[in-house]
This record gives sequence, C-alpha cells and structure tokens, in this order.
Amino acid sequence: MDFPLIGGSLVDTGVVAVYIVFLVTVAWLVSREKDGRQKSTRDYFLAGKGLPWWAVGASLIAANISAEQIIGMSGSGYAIGLAIASYEWMAAITLIIVGKYFLPVFLARRIYTMPQFLQQRYDNRVKTILAVFWLGVYVFVNLTAILWLGALTIHTIAGVELAYGMAFLVVLALAYSLYGGLKAVALTDVIQVVLLIFGGLVLSYIALDLIGEGAGVFAGFTILAERAPEKFDMILSADSPHYASLPGISVLVGGMWVMNLSYWGFNQYIIQRALAAKDLREGQKGIVFAAYLKLLMPLIVVLPGIAAVVLLPDLARADQAYPALMNLMPVGLKGLIFAALTAAIVSSLGSMVNSIATIFTMDLYCHRRPDESEAHYVRVGRIAGAVSLLLAALCARPLLGNFDQAFQYIQEFTGFFTPGIVVLCLLGIFWPLATANGALVAALASAVLSLLLKLAWPELPFIDRVGLVFLCCLALAVIASLLQSGAVAGGAGEPTEVRGDVVSQTGFATDQSFNLAGIGVVLLLTALYATWW
Repeated sequence: MDFPLIGGSLVDTGVVAVYIVFLVTVAWLVSREKDGRQKSTRDYFLAGKGLPWWAVGASLIAANISAEQIIGMSGSGYAIGLAIASYEWMAAITLIIVGKYFLPVFLARRIYTMPQFLQQRYDNRVKTILAVFWLGVYVFVNLTAILWLGALTIHTIAGVELAYGMAFLVVLALAYSLYGGLKAVALTDVIQVVLLIFGGLVLSYIALDLIGEGAGVFAGFTILAERAPEKFDMILSADSPHYASLPGISVLVGGMWVMNLSYWGFNQYIIQRALAAKDLREGQKGIVFAAYLKLLMPLIVVLPGIAAVVLLPDLARADQAYPALMNLMPVGLKGLIFAALTAAIVSSLGSMVNSIATIFTMDLYCHRRPDESEAHYVRVGRIAGAVSLLLAALCARPLLGNFDQAFQYIQEFTGFFTPGIVVLCLLGIFWPLATANGALVAALASAVLSLLLKLAWPELPFIDRVGLVFLCCLALAVIASLLQSGAVAGGAGEPTEVRGDVVSQTGFATDQSFNLAGIGVVLLLTALYATWW
C-alpha cells in the first residue's frame, strides 16, 4: 500500500506529522514526575487538583469538539443553516448555570466522579447502576463513535483505509494520554484548542473571501446572506423540512435544556476537567472561558457549511461540505486544518479514555479492593483505559458500519436515558427530600417512557420528546420520594433517612466578575437571536 499523502501533498503531510510528534512530546514532558515520586489517583485522575482556569476552559472545549462533530455540524449548516448553531449557543448559557449551581456542590464533596456524588447523595445502588450504565455508554456509544467517525473523516480526506485510520487513532490516543492521565490530556488540550480555532477560522476566512471574490470577508458574508437568506433563520417554522430536528421555539424553552444540562453538568468526561481545577474560583473562571469559546464555535463549525451552499452548491451529501472546502485551501493550510481535525479527534478520545478509567477504578474496582496502594489503582486505571479503547475499536464497525445512521444511533440511545439522569441529579442538588428510590424510579421511567413515546408518537420531534419525558420523570421521582420519606399522609412505616444534608450547606454566591461574564453571555445571545430570528 502506498503511503497516503494529505491532499496529495508532501508539505501538508509533513505539517500533520510535525504536529503529532509535537503533541506526544509535550504530553510526555508535562506528565513527568520528580525522581522517585509515583503518581497518585489524585494526580492521574484529577491532574493533582492543580488545573488553572485556562486549562479547564480549553479542555472542556477540546473534549466536546471532535472531528465528526465538526463535519456533522458543517453538514447541518449546509442543509439547515444557522439554526443548528443553537446547540453551541445554548450550551454557553448552560455552562454558566453549571459554574454557578453545580460545580460548588461537586467541589465541596471532593468527588472524583459523578457516581461518587450519587452515592453520597443517595446510596450505593444508585452509584453502581449509574457507574455501570455510564461505562457502557462511554465505551459502546461514545468511544466507538469517536473512533469510527474519526477514522471515516481521515478516510474521506486522506484516503486512509478505515482499519488503518482507527489503528492510527488508537495508537496516538494511547501514546499521549495513557501515561500522563488527565494532566497530559488537559494541558495538551490547550494546544489542540488553539490549533482547532485557528484552523477553523482560517477555513471560514478563506471561504468568505472566495465568495467575496477578493473583496474581503465582510463583503463575502454580505453576499452569502443575500444569496442564501433561508440559511440564516435561527427559529424554524413548522413547515420547515428540518422542523423535526429543530422544532421552533422548543429549541429555546424545551428539551434542549435537558440535553445540555445532562451533557455539560452531569457528564463525567466533561465535568471531570472542572473537578480538577485548583479551586472553585479557578473552575468557575474556566467554565466562563469555555462559555465564550462556545459562542465562537459556530464561526468554526457552522459557517463553513453555509458558505459551501454558495461555493459548492451541487454536493451529493451535506456532510461533504467541510472536506470539500478543505480541498479549496492552499498547500500547507490544508495540512494545518487536517491537523486541527486530528487534534479534535484525539482530544475527545483522550478525554473519554481517562473518564472511563476513572469511573471503573474509583467507583467499581476500589469498592472491591479498598486496601490497595495508590500506584496499584493508577496501574488499574491505565489498563482499563487501554482495554476500553481496544474494545471500542473492535466494536466500532459492527455498531456503526452504516455511517448514515451513526448520529441517529448516538442521539436516540443517549436520549432514552438523559431525562431521568437529569431529574435525579437536579433533585439531588436542589431538593433535600429526594430519595434513592425516587432516583431509581426516574432512571427506569426515562427509558420506558422514551421507548413508548417513540413507538406511539413517532412524529413527535426528538427534542420535544426529551422535554416531555423529563417532566414525567420529575413528577414520578417526586411522588416516589415523598412516599418513601413518609411525607405523604398515610405512608406506612417509619420515615426513611434522606441525605439532603449532602448539599444543604453549599452556597451558590459567585463573585462580581463571574456574574458580569454570565450577563455578557445572555446579552450576546439575545442580540444574536434578535438579529437572525
């Protein structure tokens, strides 16, 4: 087999090769310990609780943005338009909520994982069930998707066979993240985010300049808005062919809030970066930084797709928009943008592998073997991370062999359980009477009701279904908790212990800079939606 060249260019291929060597070198350098000192679980899983705000914020974005999301969002920009940016912009407000109300509770409890919080708030049953569930989702849904769609991206752009592409990603992820743990992942994420943003902005700049025929990006944007005005509607009407994906005003007041709170607030491989902050103030500053980066993301992942409507109007599939635009880039820049895509893939892989290792080691293995040394637990974490990555690589093709259904597979599966998880976590934080049985009722009802609604009401938009199931699970969890705690008249037996004291002493006061930053996010989003309503 001939060695594949990026875009057929030795220069572009060289740019990518230099980036990979640089990435692995930096990861190993930042992971080194002083002579004779071994990594503890705190070092490996929480970066020694020493991440500064800029590393927290950059790592949150790097963990979130992967190559398949860049290509998928650009494809949605090509097909739907700017409305798809709601996923990015609504996430910015969600991050502010997470920083103000969720992070203080989690850091006060000194947890490593979300299942640990659920154990402290509810009981060991809830912790174990959710730990096993999250491990299964992370390995067989998220990790397989990142590997398969990442390899598919490499195949589309560079012509590398899928098997070789996955092998390349596995080796690269293991080389830069397995030894150093979260510290290696988070600090190299800073480099990756800089490259990702720079590469994306360059692509958008050149695309708009091509539309403007050399008159500049502002002229190009004006022409784009004039020639494709339908792509700049933020709220889709009911007669839009894409209404089922983005059901009008429900995007702003409905189920997307549930999806975002689940992803940014209760998702281990996202929130783990904030848990590793030096202190609460650094974590909150990092979250604000990430929120403002999310406001920028549509320029990088959506605008190129909209620009392709004018530059490349005859594409066979919408998801060809980003790779096709890359082919318009000059030599050298094409390699830089491909390196940015690679950065997005390996950042997400490294983040996911570390979170899988953390949950397996701290929530399951430590419970069985509580008296082992710190070095032993770190070694188990490394083995768990490597095994999960290899297992995902083996399962990727059978699970995601049909690319057209990959995103639907991810969204549908996680969407079945998301409403219940958000209910039990929110009640655990804000309602002292919530009980373990109420939490389990919410988790079970989420899957059952989601399946029933999908079968009985298939035309209901996915986001609306998530919102409706959330409300039902909330009602059921409250009723079950009241019955168990003896607060409902006629309840049998003695009231059951409720662990509301876990969060009752936590304060939610934030400093003036955080509050001003949060107001800034709201004002910017209000202006954006008012402009393109």
